[in-house]
Amino acid sequence: MLLRDWAFLSLPARKYSELKVKQILKTLDSLTRRVAERFPDSGLSAVVSELNQVAREIDDLLGKLRGPIWELRVLTISAIFALVGLAIWVIVMTMRLSPGVNGIADVLQAAESAINELIFLSLAIFFLASLETRFKRWITLRSLHRLRSIAHVVDMHQLTKDPAYLLGHLPPTMSSPQRTMTSYQLTRYLDYCSEMLAMLSKLAALHAQYVEDHVVLTAVNDVESLAQGLSNKIWQKIMILDLASEQEDQERIEKIKAEVSKG
Repeated sequence: MLLRDWAFLSLPARKYSELKVKQILKTLDSLTRRVAERFPDSGLSAVVSELNQVAREIDDLLGKLRGPIWELRVLTISAIFALVGLAIWVIVMTMRLSPGVNGIADVLQAAESAINELIFLSLAIFFLASLETRFKRWITLRSLHRLRSIAHVVDMHQLTKDPAYLLGHLPPTMSSPQRTMTSYQLTRYLDYCSEMLAMLSKLAALHAQYVEDHVVLTAVNDVESLAQGLSNKIWQKIMILDLASEQEDQERIEKIKAEVSKG
């Protein structure tokens, strides 16, 4: 019964049970071309190109972190054996050089010393045994930090893309940014920003998929929450543009109806 309940742990990965790096790279290639064709020589095009390059670097990085780091493992195992050998040598030499046991006090003192040595040896072995995990964690957190920075860069590019100016109710000031996009262009621009944040979130999720560590998982969740929050702000602007477009269509229909009725 117990084996049957836990049998799912050994099941092989299915086609749609995990993210595929090749599919993410393929989608990013398509997004890069779309942004370059719609907004050539724009800052957003440069950002998505860099995100595309970062995705390939992440693919290479996770490919290395997915398996064991043999150099580090050999070094760790050698250090552990050296520590154990040194501890045994110290114990043997102590027993040879120490005089015979004279009462219970000497026994207790020897036991206390042995326990302390055993504790320090265990801590040293634990430190060395977790060295590879901590090294992978450090590399992965650096990669996630880069994705977090790119998310803020994407947010900076959409920051001044305010749909209010298209409604025609706010006159520009001398320091206002230059706004030349039509409603359709602005919608596409914001949609591309949202797609970039979505792809960035998937790249972050790949780290947790291939590096099983609770600290990495927490960092991945932070990046995903950041991307989701920034995407929500973008979609609020898109909804405003959609509502304004619907109002314009309704006004156009009413105008046509009025002209028809007059005719």
